[in-house]
Parts: sequence; C-alpha cells; structure tokens
Amino acid sequence: MTAPSTVGLSSEARNLHWLLTNLVEEVPGLLSVAVVSSDGLLLLSSDLADHAPKEKKDAPTGPRGSAADLSTVVSGIGSLTVGACKLLEFGGVRQTMVAMEEGSLFVMAISDGSLLGAHAAPDCDMSVIAYHMALFVGRAGHVLTPELRDELRDSMDRKTGDVRSGR
Repeated sequence: MTAPSTVGLSSEARNLHWLLTNLVEEVPGLLSVAVVSSDGLLLLSSDLADHAPKEKKDAPTGPRGSAADLSTVVSGIGSLTVGACKLLEFGGVRQTMVAMEEGSLFVMAISDGSLLGAHAAPDCDMSVIAYHMALFVGRAGHVLTPELRDELRDSMDRKTGDVRSGR
C-alpha cells in the first residue's frame, strides 16, 4: 500500500486505510485506487502491485505507477463531470467510467466533493468494480469529515516529506 503507516492515526483513519486496502486486494481487476479531496489533494492510495507476486509486478499499476498521477486524473475528471452536469442540468454526478484499450478508469463521488478513483485492468468486470466502489463510498462517506480529511492530508504530507505552508 502506498498510503502512509497507520501508526498514530485515529481509528477512523485506520478504518479508512483498511477499507481501501481491502477494496484493492479483494476486487479482481483493480490495479490502483485513490481517495482525493475536493481540492484535488491525495488523501489515500493503494496499488495492488505493492502486494502482487513477483511475476505480476510487471503488470501496469496505474498512470505511470504513481498515486499522485491517479489523483490528478481523478480530480480533473471529477471537475469536468460536475461542470457538465451543471451545464446540462442533469443533477449530481454519481459515477464516471472511461473505458480505454489498456484499462478502465472509474470515478465516484464520496462526500463533500471528495472522490474515489480506480484504475482497472482492461478485462475487468466493470459492474463488479462499480458495485464494490459503491460499497466503499457507502462505508466511507459518513466518516470522511473535514477533520479526517485534514488528518489524512497531514499523514500523506509526512510520508512524502511535503510541508505545506502554514503547517
């Protein structure tokens, strides 16, 4: 898992880490998953390649293998779809799916603009992935408070050595 260690985190943050790890490890075809805040910052991520046997390590692990790249793409797609819904007056976005030759990308709203993004193998069962993402959103949405988002951002900053101004 590319997310930071859960040592020192609140029980809600540890639970969210556990849910994300379970999502990636248990759902066939998922390659990487990221939880992104409404302002586009990576809160949590997990790459299946971190847990895969050596013979599977050469498989694609997500956009350039980077959780930061996946979070950028998820944030951008989330913004585009919200703008499209406003323009077309179709209500809120529930899920966005992009099917590509070498994989699929799923983006689902969690709460308060936070997003769950998943990169999957080209032969994945899209309905299974969408179902499990919806389960994650249902379990995570009510606990992803502003305080928890701040805690997760801070833990990602500590992991990467990024120090935001004022903190």
